[in-house]
Amino acid sequence: MGVRTGRHVTDKWAKTIALLSHPKVGSHIPLTKPFGADQLRSMLDTYWMVIIKPVNGSGGVGVMKISRTPTGYAFSYLTGTRYYTDFGSLLAAINKQRKGKPYLVQRGIFLAEVRGKPVDYRVKYVKTGSKWRIKAFVGKIARPGLFVTNIRQGGTLITAAKGIAASFSDNLVEVKKSKMRELTILSTEIIENRFPGVSRLGYDYGIDKQGKIWIFEVNTRPQ
Repeated sequence: MGVRTGRHVTDKWAKTIALLSHPKVGSHIPLTKPFGADQLRSMLDTYWMVIIKPVNGSGGVGVMKISRTPTGYAFSYLTGTRYYTDFGSLLAAINKQRKGKPYLVQRGIFLAEVRGKPVDYRVKYVKTGSKWRIKAFVGKIARPGLFVTNIRQGGTLITAAKGIAASFSDNLVEVKKSKMRELTILSTEIIENRFPGVSRLGYDYGIDKQGKIWIFEVNTRPQ
C-alpha cells in the first residue's frame, strides 16, 4: 500500500481565496487575480512586473514573468526573454504559451538576492496524528539566468538561515523565520478548515528587498 499523503488541492485560486479571507494572512499575499487582458494591463501599469502562473501546476512549470520596459514589455519564460513594443503582441505570445489553460496573474515581487540571484523559501508542514510539525525550512536560489527558484528548474538549496543572513544580516535570521512560522501556523488553520483532510503543506515564501515577507502559494503535495 502507498503512503497516505492526505487531500490534494490543485486549484491555486481556491487556496488563494481561502487565505485572503483572513486579514493577517491576506496582507502577506501579493495581489492575485484570474488572468485576463484587462487584469494584466492594469497590474502592469501599477506594479511594472507580474508573474503569470497556471491555476493547476507545480515545479515552476508554465510560469512566466512580464515586465514593463521603456519601449514596451519584456516576456520571460524559462531561460529566454522576448521583447514587445505593443500590448497586443505581448498578449498573443502569452496566450500561445497558455494554450487555453486557466492562469493567474500575480503582482511581481522584487526578491532579496543571494550573490545577485533571487532567493525564496519553502516551509514544509506535515500532520502526524493530530500534530502539525515543520519538516523542512529551506532557501532556494534561482539558477543563473532564471527568475524561478524551483529545484526542478535548476535552483540550489541552502538553509533558510544562510539565505536570510546573506540577503540581510545574521540579526534578522530568527526574526524572519519566526514570522514565517507564525504565518504557516495561522495559514494552516485556514486551509485545514476550508479543505478538510489536508495533511502535507508546502508554503512558498518570498522576502522582498525591503524585508517584507510574502506568501506566493501553498502546495498540498509538496516535494
